[in-house]
Amino acid sequence: MLSEEVDIKDINEVNAPPMGGNRFTGWLGSSLISITGWKFEGELPQYPKMVIAVAPHTSNWDFFLGVAVLFALRIKIRFLGKHSIFVPVVKQLLESIGGMPVNRKSSHGVVEQVVKQFDSQSKMILAVAPEGTRSPKFPWKTGFLAIAYKAKAPVALIGFDYKRKCIVFGPVVFSEGDFDEDMLQVYEFYSKIPAKYPDNVVFPPNF
Repeated sequence: MLSEEVDIKDINEVNAPPMGGNRFTGWLGSSLISITGWKFEGELPQYPKMVIAVAPHTSNWDFFLGVAVLFALRIKIRFLGKHSIFVPVVKQLLESIGGMPVNRKSSHGVVEQVVKQFDSQSKMILAVAPEGTRSPKFPWKTGFLAIAYKAKAPVALIGFDYKRKCIVFGPVVFSEGDFDEDMLQVYEFYSKIPAKYPDNVVFPPNF
Protein backbone atom coordinates (compact mmCIF):
# COMPACT_ATOMS: atom_id res chain seq x y z
CA MET A 1 0.00 0.00 0.00
CA LEU A 2 2.80 2.37 0.91
CA SER A 3 4.60 1.77 -2.38
CA GLU A 4 1.38 2.50 -4.28
CA GLU A 5 0.95 5.79 -2.44
CA VAL A 6 4.55 6.73 -3.17
CA ASP A 7 4.09 5.85 -6.84
CA ILE A 8 0.95 8.00 -7.08
CA LYS A 9 2.75 10.89 -5.40
CA ASP A 10 5.66 10.55 -7.82
CA ILE A 11 3.29 10.54 -10.80
CA ASN A 12 1.51 13.65 -9.52
CA GLU A 13 4.81 15.45 -9.08
CA VAL A 14 5.89 14.54 -12.62
CA ASN A 15 2.62 15.85 -14.07
CA ALA A 16 2.49 18.98 -11.90
CA PRO A 17 3.54 22.43 -13.19
CA PRO A 18 7.04 23.66 -12.28
CA MET A 19 7.03 25.05 -8.76
CA GLY A 20 8.63 28.29 -7.66
CA GLY A 21 8.82 30.70 -4.75
CA ASN A 22 8.56 29.68 -1.12
CA ARG A 23 6.15 29.84 1.81
CA PHE A 24 6.74 33.56 2.28
CA THR A 25 6.08 34.51 -1.33
CA GLY A 26 3.07 32.19 -1.34
CA TRP A 27 1.70 33.91 1.75
CA LEU A 28 2.49 37.35 0.29
CA GLY A 29 0.71 36.62 -2.99
CA SER A 30 -2.38 35.17 -1.28
CA SER A 31 -2.49 38.11 1.15
CA LEU A 32 -2.26 40.70 -1.62
CA ILE A 33 -5.05 39.03 -3.56
CA SER A 34 -7.24 38.80 -0.47
CA ILE A 35 -6.57 42.37 0.74
CA THR A 36 -7.38 43.85 -2.66
CA GLY A 37 -10.65 41.91 -2.82
CA TRP A 38 -9.73 39.50 -5.59
CA LYS A 39 -10.47 35.77 -5.61
CA PHE A 40 -9.80 32.70 -7.70
CA GLU A 41 -12.45 30.99 -9.80
CA GLY A 42 -11.50 27.50 -10.89
CA GLU A 43 -8.11 25.83 -10.61
CA LEU A 44 -4.81 25.97 -12.44
CA PRO A 45 -4.56 23.07 -14.93
CA GLN A 46 -1.99 20.47 -13.95
CA TYR A 47 0.45 19.99 -16.82
CA PRO A 48 4.25 19.94 -16.64
CA LYS A 49 4.47 22.02 -19.81
CA MET A 50 1.97 24.61 -20.96
CA VAL A 51 1.46 28.06 -22.36
CA ILE A 52 -0.60 30.35 -20.15
CA ALA A 53 -2.49 33.09 -21.97
CA VAL A 54 -3.47 35.97 -19.67
CA ALA A 55 -5.96 38.58 -20.84
CA PRO A 56 -7.53 41.07 -21.26
CA HIS A 57 -4.38 43.17 -20.92
CA THR A 58 -5.38 46.84 -20.80
CA SER A 59 -3.54 48.23 -17.77
CA ASN A 60 -0.17 48.20 -16.03
CA TRP A 61 -2.06 46.88 -12.98
CA ASP A 62 -2.36 43.57 -14.83
CA PHE A 63 1.34 43.01 -14.26
CA PHE A 64 1.14 43.50 -10.49
CA LEU A 65 -1.94 41.29 -10.28
CA GLY A 66 -0.12 38.68 -12.33
CA VAL A 67 2.84 38.72 -9.94
CA ALA A 68 0.50 38.26 -6.96
CA VAL A 69 -1.15 35.30 -8.72
CA LEU A 70 2.26 33.83 -9.54
CA PHE A 71 3.32 34.09 -5.89
CA ALA A 72 0.03 32.71 -4.57
CA LEU A 73 0.11 29.67 -6.87
CA ARG A 74 3.82 29.14 -6.22
CA ILE A 75 4.54 28.28 -9.83
CA LYS A 76 7.58 29.10 -11.92
CA ILE A 77 6.90 30.81 -15.23
CA ARG A 78 8.90 32.11 -18.17
CA PHE A 79 8.11 35.24 -20.16
CA LEU A 80 9.61 36.68 -23.32
CA GLY A 81 11.81 39.75 -23.52
CA LYS A 82 13.90 41.41 -26.24
CA HIS A 83 17.41 39.99 -26.15
CA SER A 84 18.85 43.52 -26.25
CA ILE A 85 17.65 44.29 -22.71
CA PHE A 86 19.41 41.25 -21.25
CA VAL A 87 22.59 43.12 -20.43
CA PRO A 88 24.87 42.43 -17.42
CA VAL A 89 23.18 42.91 -14.02
CA VAL A 90 19.76 43.40 -15.64
CA LYS A 91 20.14 40.00 -17.27
CA GLN A 92 20.57 38.27 -13.93
CA LEU A 93 17.53 40.02 -12.51
CA LEU A 94 15.30 39.25 -15.49
CA GLU A 95 16.34 35.62 -15.65
CA SER A 96 15.80 35.20 -11.91
CA ILE A 97 12.11 36.10 -12.34
CA GLY A 98 11.63 34.00 -15.48
CA GLY A 99 12.73 36.28 -18.30
CA MET A 100 13.68 34.55 -21.54
CA PRO A 101 15.67 36.52 -24.14
CA VAL A 102 14.51 36.18 -27.74
CA ASN A 103 15.95 37.74 -30.87
CA ARG A 104 13.08 38.86 -33.07
CA LYS A 105 15.48 39.36 -36.00
CA SER A 106 16.89 35.86 -35.79
CA SER A 107 16.54 33.69 -38.89
CA HIS A 108 15.09 30.96 -36.66
CA GLY A 109 12.22 33.18 -35.49
CA VAL A 110 10.78 33.67 -32.02
CA VAL A 111 8.55 30.58 -32.18
CA GLU A 112 11.46 28.27 -32.97
CA GLN A 113 13.61 29.83 -30.24
CA VAL A 114 10.94 29.28 -27.60
CA VAL A 115 10.07 25.77 -28.79
CA LYS A 116 13.75 24.89 -28.43
CA GLN A 117 13.54 25.98 -24.79
CA PHE A 118 10.43 23.84 -24.27
CA ASP A 119 12.19 20.83 -25.79
CA SER A 120 15.16 21.25 -23.49
CA GLN A 121 13.09 21.34 -20.29
CA SER A 122 11.15 18.60 -18.50
CA LYS A 123 8.81 21.27 -17.12
CA MET A 124 8.08 24.77 -18.38
CA ILE A 125 5.30 27.35 -18.28
CA LEU A 126 5.35 30.27 -20.72
CA ALA A 127 3.09 33.20 -19.80
CA VAL A 128 1.95 35.50 -22.61
CA ALA A 129 -0.51 38.32 -23.25
CA PRO A 130 -2.27 37.32 -26.52
CA GLU A 131 -3.10 40.92 -27.51
CA GLY A 132 0.57 41.86 -27.39
CA THR A 133 -0.27 45.42 -26.28
CA ARG A 134 -2.45 47.39 -23.84
CA SER A 135 -3.93 49.40 -26.72
CA PRO A 136 -6.89 48.30 -28.85
CA LYS A 137 -5.67 45.81 -31.44
CA PHE A 138 -7.27 43.23 -33.71
CA PRO A 139 -6.64 40.51 -34.60
CA TRP A 140 -4.73 39.24 -31.59
CA LYS A 141 -1.36 37.60 -32.14
CA THR A 142 -1.32 33.83 -32.66
CA GLY A 143 2.34 33.22 -31.89
CA PHE A 144 1.45 31.68 -28.52
CA LEU A 145 -0.66 29.07 -30.31
CA ALA A 146 2.14 28.29 -32.75
CA ILE A 147 4.55 27.82 -29.84
CA ALA A 148 2.12 25.53 -28.01
CA TYR A 149 1.40 23.50 -31.15
CA LYS A 150 5.04 22.93 -32.02
CA ALA A 151 6.01 22.28 -28.40
CA LYS A 152 3.06 19.85 -28.04
CA ALA A 153 1.87 21.82 -25.01
CA PRO A 154 -1.69 22.85 -24.06
CA VAL A 155 -2.76 26.48 -23.77
CA ALA A 156 -4.45 27.42 -20.48
CA LEU A 157 -6.65 30.52 -20.72
CA ILE A 158 -6.69 32.76 -17.64
CA GLY A 159 -8.82 35.90 -17.43
CA PHE A 160 -8.62 38.91 -15.15
CA ASP A 161 -12.28 39.83 -14.53
CA TYR A 162 -12.10 43.37 -13.13
CA LYS A 163 -15.86 43.66 -12.72
CA ARG A 164 -16.12 40.73 -10.30
CA LYS A 165 -12.47 40.87 -9.21
CA CYS A 166 -11.95 37.24 -10.21
CA ILE A 167 -8.92 35.47 -11.59
CA VAL A 168 -10.77 33.05 -13.85
CA PHE A 169 -9.20 29.77 -14.92
CA GLY A 170 -10.83 29.09 -18.26
CA PRO A 171 -10.71 26.28 -20.80
CA VAL A 172 -7.57 24.52 -22.01
CA VAL A 173 -6.91 24.65 -25.74
CA PHE A 174 -5.12 21.75 -27.42
CA SER A 175 -4.14 23.18 -30.77
CA GLU A 176 -4.02 20.95 -33.83
CA GLY A 177 -2.50 23.65 -36.01
CA ASP A 178 -5.66 25.46 -37.11
CA PHE A 179 -4.95 28.73 -35.32
CA ASP A 180 -7.96 30.56 -36.76
CA GLU A 181 -10.21 27.90 -35.24
CA ASP A 182 -8.27 28.01 -31.98
CA MET A 183 -8.68 31.78 -31.78
CA LEU A 184 -12.45 31.38 -31.86
CA GLN A 185 -12.19 29.55 -28.52
CA VAL A 186 -9.85 32.25 -27.21
CA TYR A 187 -12.16 35.10 -28.24
CA GLU A 188 -15.20 33.23 -26.92
CA PHE A 189 -13.70 32.97 -23.45
CA TYR A 190 -12.19 36.44 -23.15
CA SER A 191 -15.22 38.21 -24.62
CA LYS A 192 -16.97 37.34 -21.33
CA ILE A 193 -14.12 38.68 -19.15
CA PRO A 194 -14.52 42.42 -18.36
CA ALA A 195 -11.20 44.26 -18.64
CA LYS A 196 -10.14 47.19 -16.49
CA TYR A 197 -10.50 49.38 -19.58
CA PRO A 198 -13.04 47.59 -21.83
CA ASP A 199 -12.61 50.09 -24.70
CA ASN A 200 -9.04 48.87 -25.12
CA VAL A 201 -10.11 45.33 -26.04
CA VAL A 202 -11.23 44.46 -29.56
CA PHE A 203 -13.04 41.24 -30.54
CA PRO A 204 -14.47 39.96 -33.82
CA PRO A 205 -17.86 41.51 -34.72
CA ASN A 206 -19.84 38.38 -33.77
CA PHE A 207 -18.52 38.33 -30.18
